[in-house]
Amino acid sequence: MPRFYIFAATIVAMAMTLAARTQAQAYQSPVPALGQITGTVTDVNGDAIIGATVILRRYPESAEQQRTVQTTETGFFHFDGLTTSVPYNITINSDGFAKWTSQTITLESGQVKLFGEIPLRIETQNTTMQVTYDPIEIATEQIKVEESQRVFGFIPNFYISYDGENAAPLTTKMKFDLALKVSYDPVTFAGVGLVSALRQAVNTPNYPQGAKGFGERFGATGADGFTDIMIGGAILPSLLHQDPRYFYQGTGTTRSRLRHAILSAFIAKGDNGKWQPNYSSVGGDLASAGLSNLYFPKSNRGGGLVLSLFALGTGERIGANIAQEFLLSKFTHRRRQEVEAPAQ
Repeated sequence: MPRFYIFAATIVAMAMTLAARTQAQAYQSPVPALGQITGTVTDVNGDAIIGATVILRRYPESAEQQRTVQTTETGFFHFDGLTTSVPYNITINSDGFAKWTSQTITLESGQVKLFGEIPLRIETQNTTMQVTYDPIEIATEQIKVEESQRVFGFIPNFYISYDGENAAPLTTKMKFDLALKVSYDPVTFAGVGLVSALRQAVNTPNYPQGAKGFGERFGATGADGFTDIMIGGAILPSLLHQDPRYFYQGTGTTRSRLRHAILSAFIAKGDNGKWQPNYSSVGGDLASAGLSNLYFPKSNRGGGLVLSLFALGTGERIGANIAQEFLLSKFTHRRRQEVEAPAQ
């Protein structure tokens, strides 16, 4: 056989062998699928933050390994084409909010890391400047914001503080004004009427039916609510120096937020800023239940009435706290607090 053909055959055989090895190596060592990181940036109330700057860094850090995106109208951000098995971290910045930094993230092949909602706290860098203010001035500004809070824009939601860490203690006058403002709100009267109608329908307490019975039930329901809020929300908090408001947590695990909501019915923040047994709310529920013996029908009076109304009041308080923590904040309309710093 001529040498040219032997040489050509040898070249073809080598090429086929090399191709087979390359194919085998490609089969044995597939290219890892790239990863992705997504999330949504919100404030502590669950509202989307638009235009927040999201920075992705790969370590060891270098300018070429840094990527930046802006959140969309829904607060959404997305990074794709990320190398797996290397560490990343994310930093989020937005005007008026504190900087947020993630823990180190190492993606597996094809993994999509979903952050879900990332709540940013209000920036508190001016807190040290506020200590020079008159505490009454701070509390006055904060209570104005809280008195503007309404669920769906019309249901009063005055007894909740969304800035618990910086909340100033209320004066006695503020506690009474807040209780009276809730008591005389038109929506409160509408709520009393609705509860009275429900009591009329199930025939409790044992007042007669008809307009007279409805009027008596309306008066009893209104008296229950008024005595509870005045004693538990103004009188006892003033005497015992306790804050009658619910302090929204908003962050942390669902379990920790649920625990905070339940315990807030039994633990209150004192005017000194320390947590203590909630004698005000518990005492208000007991006092209101006891006073009901003065105007409920004789057939409904007694120790059983007191205990049942106390248990009902406590249960309603726990339920309201849970609703505040997980639901009502998303539907509460309020204006932002604006406190100017003193001149330097």
